[in-house]
Amino acid sequence: MVGNMAENPVGGQAVRRALDVLLCFRDGGSPMTASGVARRLGLSTSTAHRLAQTLAGAEFLVRDPAARYRIGPAVTELGLLSFHQQGLHRVAPELEHLARVTGTTADLAIRSGDHALLLAGGTVRRTEDGVGLRRPLHSTALGKVLLAWPRPGADDLAGLAPLRPLTGRTIADVDALRAEVERTRAAGHAMNDGESAEGVRTLAVPLLDRAGHARYALALRSTPEVVSDARVPWFLAHAQSCARAMEVLLLSPEDRRGWPGQPGARQ
Repeated sequence: MVGNMAENPVGGQAVRRALDVLLCFRDGGSPMTASGVARRLGLSTSTAHRLAQTLAGAEFLVRDPAARYRIGPAVTELGLLSFHQQGLHRVAPELEHLARVTGTTADLAIRSGDHALLLAGGTVRRTEDGVGLRRPLHSTALGKVLLAWPRPGADDLAGLAPLRPLTGRTIADVDALRAEVERTRAAGHAMNDGESAEGVRTLAVPLLDRAGHARYALALRSTPEVVSDARVPWFLAHAQSCARAMEVLLLSPEDRRGWPGQPGARQ
């Protein structure tokens, strides 16, 4: 009989290490050897090899003829199940329509630790192997939104990883970031003006739950010439309209019937 993990620190450590091995592949999913995993995680090569073999046996990883590992079909299966269970397959038409109307790239993201994880939209469709789907919270409009309407217990900005500057405009100071998050909350949306990449301007809005926490963030991305200061209200109106529609689409059928404004909603 398997013991309780809380009472079995050795077993718990093994599970944690196995998960850390899997997480090595999430930033682009590039193939890695066991020795490469060992270097990244600070493990012995023999331990990394044993963990990778175990994960490959359960199809969470696959091993190629060059002894390199990559994400396996079990991860794909679980990811697709989660994607559909959260209703994310329903939002693609909304994002595509928003992108056509506004002439921008439209993306949907969720918070994952210190990053915004892109789930759907134009950036996800164009992402090639090695690019990854994670963006730092502090340097993105998506991240600012997720920080401005945080889930309970996730509002400590001081707990973020070191705020690495990506351009000369990146906010790399916690106090400055806190002020920016407060401005975002007051305005109801976030802006990123060249903080992640030069010549890129992004506007983002939250998708809120009943308690007012951001479940997701929706962003429109283009250049400062397209998303000009004069046109920000126009882009914002379209983004907010799409966000309100997707708030309902991403609910379960049971919760959708009780959502304000829907037929049969509880008063």
